Amino acid sequence: MPHVSGTEGYAAEADSLLVRYESAPSEQVHAAVLHLLPTRSALVLDIGAGTGRDAAWFASLGHRVVAVEPTEALRSRAMRLHPSPAITWIDDSLPELAVLAARDEQFELVMLTAVLMHLDEEQRQRALPNIAARVAPGGMLIITLRHGPVPPGRRMFETDAETIIAPARQLGLSPVLNRDGDSIGAENRAAGVTWTTLAFTKQP
Repeated sequence: MPHVSGTEGYAAEADSLLVRYESAPSEQVHAAVLHLLPTRSALVLDIGAGTGRDAAWFASLGHRVVAVEPTEALRSRAMRLHPSPAITWIDDSLPELAVLAARDEQFELVMLTAVLMHLDEEQRQRALPNIAARVAPGGMLIITLRHGPVPPGRRMFETDAETIIAPARQLGLSPVLNRDGDSIGAENRAAGVTWTTLAFTKQP
């Protein structure tokens, strides 16, 4: 199995991460962007879907979801935990998103929750056009960036919001939200982990 850059540490911790991620309600995790989410049935892309918590939440709201997760240990657990017919699971990874590109679908909402900080600057710049290509005209892209100490065994890079916003503008993505906030989890809060939430609309 080829190594996917940025997934370091996740397979070994899959069981503990399942408990941790699933204990955080999606409505709370994404409180800053609830007003930006589609109110009617939409096609949603969740890149780095992890345990499927958010994918299942979107499905429960009536959306169809394509969930992308490159770590097999997480993806297999997520599929068992959230066996929704509204969720299609795909083994694909950034920066290329080659499998998604071959499907040639566009989505009214694209989510990258705690994903982009796993890529170094060169990988992020390669990834952004491939992400933007999956956002439908008039659609929404929502990104959360993690700031703070890197857990042992993980690969993360400090990512400034402007290094995302500036190239996103060049790709036809207009920023509509740039908000900093604290972690909702006690462990992350104690470690000094904070988050930036970015949202963009794609010009029709």
